[in-house]
Amino acid sequence: MAAKAADFLIFDEAAGVYRENPEQLVRDDVEKHAWRHVGMTIIKDWRLYLMLVPMLLVFLFWRYLPMYELLGCFKVPDEVLPVAQQNFSGFSYFKRLLVGGDSLSMEFWRALRNTFLLSFYGLCFGFPMPVILALFFNEIRSNIVRSTCQVLTYLPKFMSTVVMTSLVTMLVKQGSLTTGMGIISQALEGLGLISHDVANAGLLNNPDFFRAIYQISGIWEGAGYDSIVYFAAIIAISPTSYEAAQIDGAGKMSQMRYVVLPGILSTIVIMLITRIGSLLNIGYEKVLLLYNTNTYVTADVVSTFAQRYGLEGAQKGLASAAEMMNNVVSMLLVISANTIARKASDTSLY
Repeated sequence: MAAKAADFLIFDEAAGVYRENPEQLVRDDVEKHAWRHVGMTIIKDWRLYLMLVPMLLVFLFWRYLPMYELLGCFKVPDEVLPVAQQNFSGFSYFKRLLVGGDSLSMEFWRALRNTFLLSFYGLCFGFPMPVILALFFNEIRSNIVRSTCQVLTYLPKFMSTVVMTSLVTMLVKQGSLTTGMGIISQALEGLGLISHDVANAGLLNNPDFFRAIYQISGIWEGAGYDSIVYFAAIIAISPTSYEAAQIDGAGKMSQMRYVVLPGILSTIVIMLITRIGSLLNIGYEKVLLLYNTNTYVTADVVSTFAQRYGLEGAQKGLASAAEMMNNVVSMLLVISANTIARKASDTSLY
């Protein structure tokens, strides 16, 4: 847009001359000394900025510097030379994974399918549970009872993955961690839901039960902790909204439907977008501790595939290519989800 003289000068009728616009002088001064203002702000609040240093170091060493190794997806591996000096191999690793037609390609597509299914089931069954828990916590009138219930649901989140998977193994698996059949296996057998042979062999040795065990243990571990965000959003709803609903004759269920849920809808949309963005990013730790060769068909995911071929098989290029494709698809998913959410509800991450 073309600049006008009036944007920079004003006419002084008394003197009959044009003078510089005082507002423009202020803007020029701010632009001229912008970095000085930034420096003064940092000096003034140096304690707050000092607290950012550990986070910046974590992102630097565990997020940005590892990006250098992504060059390995396009390089011929050489243990002697650094990645930047290795020979360029093009998209050979990606072609082998996607259209190789051999057992490696089949394993990758199986891992990609399992990754998507585990994440999709977690989105369908695991995402609503924190919202439901937050709604229940909001209806508990006793602060002591509510705090006790919240603490009990938060505790599994603070257990390490090793401890959590060990508990799951003891409950469902016949093996070294238990002296006999797991209590859940016994209960399912007593109800006639599984046969004695399946219960005796261990549910974690049966590929048909791995996904259910993974999802149920994930809900048990994270639903309570994830409900904190939604409960905080519910608390922020104005009490006058509840009073107006009560005057109109709304009961508890109607208040949840017409007051609480619309009040936390923006929070739900934001959390849903972030959850979709990590749809294909399943951490390998939990799967690695729960799966075995008998359950590869339903348990092997892209992260364990990359771990198996990258660390155990010393094929770092293939492992890096698999993880990179996984991350690219995740990025496209979060962009798509954010675009759809912005157009449908005017709520988005950016």
